Amino acid sequence: MNNRPNLKKMTELAIFIAIIIVMKLTGLSSVPVGPLVMTFTMVPIAIGAMLLGPAEGAVLGFVYGITSLYDAITGASAMTGFFFQLSPVHTVILCVVTRTLVGLLTGLIFKALKKIEKKKIVCYYVGGLMAPMLNTILFMGYIVLVFYKSEFVQNLVSNLGAVNPLMFVILLVGVQGLIEWVTGCVVGGSVAKGVAHALKRDR
Repeated sequence: MNNRPNLKKMTELAIFIAIIIVMKLTGLSSVPVGPLVMTFTMVPIAIGAMLLGPAEGAVLGFVYGITSLYDAITGASAMTGFFFQLSPVHTVILCVVTRTLVGLLTGLIFKALKKIEKKKIVCYYVGGLMAPMLNTILFMGYIVLVFYKSEFVQNLVSNLGAVNPLMFVILLVGVQGLIEWVTGCVVGGSVAKGVAHALKRDR
């Protein structure tokens, strides 16, 4: 009997993993925008992290990171493909480790907010926002930290007319980032809140 909750959580985790993989295989996970990719996979990662917990959120982030690394290895992503040629190790950190942290931190932030918020509403929308926001901050932050001086990035810097790393990130991410953040906040927050209420986990 004691194993039933764990089995249930593992089943739910498997469902979220399947959703991420199906989104990737069907092309629903992302939309190419210049050198970057507008990703909507942060939505199920955020929902999973909020409903299942930080550890499960980390697993979901890891799964997405593996699909991102696959794109880098195969050259499906021009940017990360170039980075992989420069440094496979740093590219693994960029694609996998940062995304694992996204799921973990989203779950932890949501868990902390849920404890202090009485109505248990805002925490879901903040959690939905956190995943895409953290993904942007960690992913672009690591690019600036490790790959900013690379030929690929410097060409982008020149084309964008950026005078410093912060301006480069803002100009490159631009409207794409805002769309991801709004989608994560509204869709991720609403779905997570609705499911939590239906399963009586919003208390």
